[in-house]
Amino acid sequence: MKSWGKLIFSRSLWMLMVVILLSACSENKNDKKTLPKKEEQPAFGNKTEIELANHLEIPWSITKKDNLFYISERHGTITSIDEHTGEKKQLPVILRKHLYAGGEGGFLGLELIPNTDLEAFAYHTYEEDGKILNRVIRIVKDSNAWRETEVLLEKIPGAQIHNGGRIKIGPDNKIYVTAGDAAVPESAQNTYSLSGKIMRLEFDGSIPKDNPIKDSPIYSYGHRNPQGLAWTENDQFYETEHGQSAYDEINMISPGKNYGWPDIQGDEQKPGMESPIFHTNRDTWAPSGTVYHKGKLYIASLRGEAVRVYDFKKIDASELIEGYGRIRDVLIDGDFLYFITNNTDGRGTPAENDDRLIKIDLK
Repeated sequence: MKSWGKLIFSRSLWMLMVVILLSACSENKNDKKTLPKKEEQPAFGNKTEIELANHLEIPWSITKKDNLFYISERHGTITSIDEHTGEKKQLPVILRKHLYAGGEGGFLGLELIPNTDLEAFAYHTYEEDGKILNRVIRIVKDSNAWRETEVLLEKIPGAQIHNGGRIKIGPDNKIYVTAGDAAVPESAQNTYSLSGKIMRLEFDGSIPKDNPIKDSPIYSYGHRNPQGLAWTENDQFYETEHGQSAYDEINMISPGKNYGWPDIQGDEQKPGMESPIFHTNRDTWAPSGTVYHKGKLYIASLRGEAVRVYDFKKIDASELIEGYGRIRDVLIDGDFLYFITNNTDGRGTPAENDDRLIKIDLK
């Protein structure tokens, strides 16, 4: 009886220990439910993440004036976001030619014009006489919409893919515009075609007298699908573009130069053609918006799903930010990096609150 009592006591003690262990496991499980998702944590060392806006509709380009962001959206709207209050307002863009938003087309590049109340240059795809084309326009904001006021350049060849679309004002106070090869690779070598080119215009759409090809908006050629433009503090000009099945490029741009597509890519060389200063080899980034800051290029990557940083001193690139899916454009203001995701464009996997505008402290 004595040993039987010991057995009962031991079994009871064992059962009590099991209950305690199960309770502990249950508490841990509940604790995990209350933790924020990984994407909500400041997961970049000392770089603090702030989500400024969500539920953007296929955003493409970021611009900023004072505390207000203006983000182009491919189906023909511009959304403004107040960085201080978070107020978000979406307005339509009233165009003189019908917007074509199929494939990779739509309302793409947007660049605010300095010293205006609120005017901008924009790039959009349209369809005319059965052809897909692109145009550069000037727009102005009123209380209810953005409205086209002037066309600077049109009939830029377009397609379901490779429309380019970036538009920036350079340090020389000229407009720079990128156009893809519109799925006709050989057109990038044809200086009588505007596809596969970087173009340069005056604010009124006229051709600058010092353009490298007389009476032509073409500034450089031999590009596949350029979507990033940036200048250093010394006005050196850089461009990023999509390669063919990898071999994405960073190019140092000089007027009148031929950047080789489709004749060369990667480390390949050919007389009269420029090779990139950096390429991704067999890796794929699909680089989009690009900005220069303190000796580095910050590059939004779509298929690479990251913000990458190219360091001119190290001659190397690394990932700064990942885990947000496709990233379309980047902007730096002071010590802050801003970027927009692009997961609602039909090629990504949208999260519940996509697409988003995110702010990162670089200090």
